[in-house]
Amino acid sequence: MHESMTDGGSARVATASMSELEAQIRTCQLCKLSKTRTRAVPGEGDVHAEVMFIGEGPGFNEDKQGRPFVGQAGSFLNELLSIAGLDRQTAYITNVVKCRPPGNRDPEPEEITACAPYLERQMALINPRVIVTLGRFSMARFFPGEKISQIHGTARVVNGRMCVAMYHPAAGLHQASLADTIRADFRKLPVYVEQARIMFQPSAEEAEERVAASELAREEVIYEPQTAAVLDDAPEPEAKDVQEGEAAATPGNEDENEPPDEKDGDYGQLTFF
Repeated sequence: MHESMTDGGSARVATASMSELEAQIRTCQLCKLSKTRTRAVPGEGDVHAEVMFIGEGPGFNEDKQGRPFVGQAGSFLNELLSIAGLDRQTAYITNVVKCRPPGNRDPEPEEITACAPYLERQMALINPRVIVTLGRFSMARFFPGEKISQIHGTARVVNGRMCVAMYHPAAGLHQASLADTIRADFRKLPVYVEQARIMFQPSAEEAEERVAASELAREEVIYEPQTAAVLDDAPEPEAKDVQEGEAAATPGNEDENEPPDEKDGDYGQLTFF
């Protein structure tokens, strides 16, 4: 018998910070997917993002790396984000289930239920204005009883957020005719984001909290205890050294290509529409 989400466990999830939540997900034993995963995949991106993307479940590459959308579908998602004026640093990306279903099968109802508190807490922490569902399993959470082939690219307000139904990027890989449809749907996303900004103007208190959170994140990045000791002990560079260092710091073209998938048809067994 698998561990269940006790009242105490639910309370820990409901009050967890993002780092605590990610730690809970990585060690989760709530369903049978924990027995077959390599790594759980909590999600990644801006924890104060305006736009949150929710996919279905990790695939082969995601299971190996512990990151969402890093396979072929991830490469296509990167293109789609660019079309919408976003990237992985300005959005937040996660899945309905945090562990890979064996053989990339569809997630089962009890697995979705087990992961639901994690997803709910992520939405509460990030508090996005817009949620984009990728595929029919995440769509079902916000558009129950609908068919993705009929509502893709459309939006509705659910619990004070703009929710947009999109095909899963992998659908465009397996059906070339859908790729341009998905691109066209993502071109609408900036319009939905702007509509959400107008409809859901933050209160003064929320705006102040977001600014404070951003400043805290900035301070944590700038002042790390591990690096501070090195920087504090380092000798002051001479003027000549600074000039040479600045000259040497001219950025070059870095290779950002992702490694090819280790398995063809990574998402081949999932049902997207």
